[in-house]
Formats: sequence, structure tokens, C-alpha cells
Amino acid sequence: MIGWIVTFLVIAIIAGVLGFTGIAGVATEIAKIIFFVFLVLLVISLIANAVRGRPPL
Repeated sequence: MIGWIVTFLVIAIIAGVLGFTGIAGVATEIAKIIFFVFLVLLVISLIANAVRGRPPL
């Protein structure tokens, strides 16, 4: 999932440099959404492991 974030971030940077503001904005928003989904999944995973009695990371 982090690979997708990096991919959309690179697309946003390249599109921004080339002046494609619409594409850059869309790619940036997709990267943000995927990042926050990943962050929520990380927190859920840490809580689930703590409930099971496993130490986090």
C-alpha cells in the first residue's frame, strides 16, 4: 500500500512540474486518502495485537 502512495506522489510531483494542475491535484488527493487508510489500518493492527497480548512492533 505504501508503494501506491509513493506512485501517486511521484505522479503528482511530475504533473505539477509539467503544469498539469488537475492531474497533480487528483494524484495528491489519492495519495493522501491511501496514506490515511494505511494509518488507520496500522492503528487497528496495533490495538488488535495489544488485545491479544503481543507487544507492539
